[in-house]
Amino acid sequence: MTVTPPGRAHIQALAAALPLLDVGRLQEWGRILADRLPTGRRLLVAGNGGSAAEAQHLTSELVGRFRAERAPLSAIALHADSSSVTAIANDYGQNEVFARQVRAHGRPGDVLLLLSTSGTSPNLLAAAKAARELGLTVWALTGPAPNPLAASADRSVCVDTVEVATVQECHLVAVHTLCATVDAHLTAPAVSGDEEQDGVRRLVVVGDVLLDRDITGTADRLSPEAPVPVVADSRSTDRPGGAGLAAVLATREPGWRVTLVCGLGQDAPGARVRALLHVAGVEVIDLATSGTTPVKTRVRAANRTLLRFDTRADPLPLGQLPGTVRDRLAEAAAVVVCDYGRGITSHDELRRALTNAASGRPLVWDPHPKGAAPVPGTALAVPNTDEALLLTGGDGPQGLGGDTARAVRLLAAWPVKQVAVTRGHDGAVLVADPDAHPLVVPARWAAGDTCGAGDQLAVTAAVMLGAGRLPSHAVTAAVDAATAYVRAGGPAGLTTPPSYSQPDPLELATRARARGGKVVGAGGCFDLLHAGHLSLLAQARRLGDVLIVCINSDTSVRQLKGEDRPVVAEQERAALLRALDCVDGVLVFDENTPEKLLTELRPDIWVKGGDYSGQRIAEADLVESWGGEVVTVPYLDGHSTTTRINQLTQQAGAR
Repeated sequence: MTVTPPGRAHIQALAAALPLLDVGRLQEWGRILADRLPTGRRLLVAGNGGSAAEAQHLTSELVGRFRAERAPLSAIALHADSSSVTAIANDYGQNEVFARQVRAHGRPGDVLLLLSTSGTSPNLLAAAKAARELGLTVWALTGPAPNPLAASADRSVCVDTVEVATVQECHLVAVHTLCATVDAHLTAPAVSGDEEQDGVRRLVVVGDVLLDRDITGTADRLSPEAPVPVVADSRSTDRPGGAGLAAVLATREPGWRVTLVCGLGQDAPGARVRALLHVAGVEVIDLATSGTTPVKTRVRAANRTLLRFDTRADPLPLGQLPGTVRDRLAEAAAVVVCDYGRGITSHDELRRALTNAASGRPLVWDPHPKGAAPVPGTALAVPNTDEALLLTGGDGPQGLGGDTARAVRLLAAWPVKQVAVTRGHDGAVLVADPDAHPLVVPARWAAGDTCGAGDQLAVTAAVMLGAGRLPSHAVTAAVDAATAYVRAGGPAGLTTPPSYSQPDPLELATRARARGGKVVGAGGCFDLLHAGHLSLLAQARRLGDVLIVCINSDTSVRQLKGEDRPVVAEQERAALLRALDCVDGVLVFDENTPEKLLTELRPDIWVKGGDYSGQRIAEADLVESWGGEVVTVPYLDGHSTTTRINQLTQQAGAR
C-alpha cells in the first residue's frame, strides 16, 4: 500500500479545504468593516492558542496596513492585553476573560470576530453572548459546522475539514482576504457627486435564494430499460435562483447598483451562489446563521424541461438584522421583495425595516403562498395567477374576470396601494381602486423558457417606479421586459447583455434553432396591409417557433409594380408588421427576389399564399438546398392590394 508522505498529505488537505472557503462572505465582512471602522466603530477580536495569534495578526494589519496606504483603523485583540487577561481570570474566572473586555470596549455597531478551530471554547461563547446583549455584530471563524460558536454568531465562516492545522491555515487566508477587501474599498476612487447626478441609483432586493442548475443535452432515443428519454452530450450550468436571479437581472439595468438581502446556507451550494452573485456585481448581505441551500435541478433537451428534482428546502435560521441592511434601504431608490416561501419575509426586524423603507420609496412585493403578507406601504404587489388563486382560498372563476376579482380581494386584504396579477403570456391586470375599471396589459406572444420571467417583471416594475414612472407605465414596461426576457431564451440569455432596441431578426432565428425550434419565413411587398395579409401571417406563425417576414424595399416595389408604388413606405410597412403579435421580426431586401436574404436567414419553412398553389415557387430550389420546405397556406379570396388601390382610385375619380 502506498503511503502519502506527511508533508504531501498536509498540502493535499489544505488544497481540498481552500476551494470550499466562503470567500464571498469574507468579502462582505470586509466591505462592512470598510464602511464602519472609518466612522469611529471598532473591531474586537479574540481567540485561544493558535487562533489568538491569527486574531492578533488581523488587528496588526488593520491598525498598521496590509498593502495600501490608508488611515489606521481601530482593531483590538482582546487576548493581547496580558495584564487584563490575567486579572480578569484571577478575579472572575477564565470564562470571563473576553466577555468582560467586550462589555468594557464594545459599543452598538462595533464588530466582534471570534476565532476557534473547535467552535466550543466557553470563553468565546461567553464573549459572543455579551456582545449580542450590547448590540454588537458577532462573526465567527471556526472549524466544521455545526458548532456552538457558529450558532451563537450573527454570521460565520466554517472551514470544512477535521485537521486543526488546516483550519488554522484557512483562517489565515480568511484574515488576508478580509484585509485585502478593506484596503480595496478604502483606497478605491470615491463615487463623485457628478456620478450620482448622472442617475446612479440603488436597488435593494430582498428574498429567499437557491441554486438553479440546468443539465442540458440532446434526447433522440428512449431507454431500453423504461419508456424514458436518454439525455446525452449533457452540460451543467449553475446560476443564482429565486431572489438571487432577480438580483442578477437587476444588474443588467443601466444606472443601478444592486444589494441583495437574503439567507444563504453554509454549504457548497451556498458558496457557489455567493461566488456567482459576486461575479455578477451584486452586494450580498447574508442573514443566515447556518442551514443548507436548496438546489433546483432541471434536465432539459430541445428547449424543454424533461425532469426537475429539488433538494429539501428547510427554513434557514436567521440572525439579527445588521445595520448595513438599514443603511442600504435608506440609500435605495426602490426595493423589491421576492418571496420564495423559506421564511425571510417573516423576519421581524427585517419587516420593520421594510415598513420604514416603504414610507420613502416604492416597494414592490412578489409574494408566495407560504410567505408572509406584504408590509404596510407596499406600492405594488405582483402575484401570478396561481399564487393569487391560492392566496384567496383557491376558488373562483378562471380567466381575466377571475384574476381581476382576486386582485380586488388582495387589495382589500393587504396594506398595499395596488395589485397586479401577472398572467403569463396573457400579460397582467392592474387594480388600484376596487370601484374603478382594471387596467389590462396584454403581452406579445413569446416562445421560450419562462423560468425567471416573474422575477424580471418584478425587478422592472421596481426600477420603473424608482425612476418616477406611474404604476400603469411601470407594469406595462414590466410585461414588455418579461416578454423580451422569454423571447431571448430566459435564463440562457443571461450570458448576453440585454437589448433595449428591436431584436435582430437573424439573431432571433439563430436562438430559435439553438433551442431546437423551427424558423418560418414569409415574403412580399405588404403594401396597404389587409385581411388577406393578416390571414397569411397568422397561419405561417403557427407552423413554427419564430416568424421572420421579408419585405421588398421601396426601390424593389417600384421595379416590380411601377413608379406609383408603394403606397406605404418601407419603414411604415415594417413597423406595421412588427406590431402584429404573430410577427417576430422584419427584414427588408432591395433585389427583385429575396434569395440573397434567404441565404442568410435559411428558414426551415418558407410560406406563400394559396394563390401560388399549383405553381413552382421561384425560391423553392434555394430553400430546399439546405433541407427547408416551401409550403402554401389557404388564400383569403377577394383581398388584393392592387385591386384595393384600383378601387380607391376609381372612387376618387368618381368624386
